[in-house]
Amino acid sequence: MVGKITFTMIKPDAVEANNIGPILAMINKAGFKIVAMKYMRLTKEQAGNFYAVHKERPFYGELTEYMSSGPIVAAILSKENAVSDYRKLIGATDPTKAEDGTIRKQFAKSIAANAVHGSDSDENAEIESNFFFSQLERF
Repeated sequence: MVGKITFTMIKPDAVEANNIGPILAMINKAGFKIVAMKYMRLTKEQAGNFYAVHKERPFYGELTEYMSSGPIVAAILSKENAVSDYRKLIGATDPTKAEDGTIRKQFAKSIAANAVHGSDSDENAEIESNFFFSQLERF
């Protein structure tokens, strides 16, 4: 399935703002199929494990604190060219630089509270999907 899946999380800020439905609607409208999804709250340890690649970065502590501050929605999305198409749909990390019509332009509060996570490569899409979902949870 390389190239046909990507992973996303609707982050705590967007969940708290009741934007799950509108974000999922944008994902569906863009032609993505949701193959796995769960609503959950990460512990700080789980957030730390997920973002371990950023452990040496100055924002790591703030990131793990934020990602464990409230519920998230984790999902695997399927579509041809899933990673690149989803990156276009979510827009730039900085919502002030995101294009109109993107998820982050519409729902992000800041660079840190940017509404959604999206895999940045096919390899990371697999790793991130496997972090949250077993094969039995995928449809």
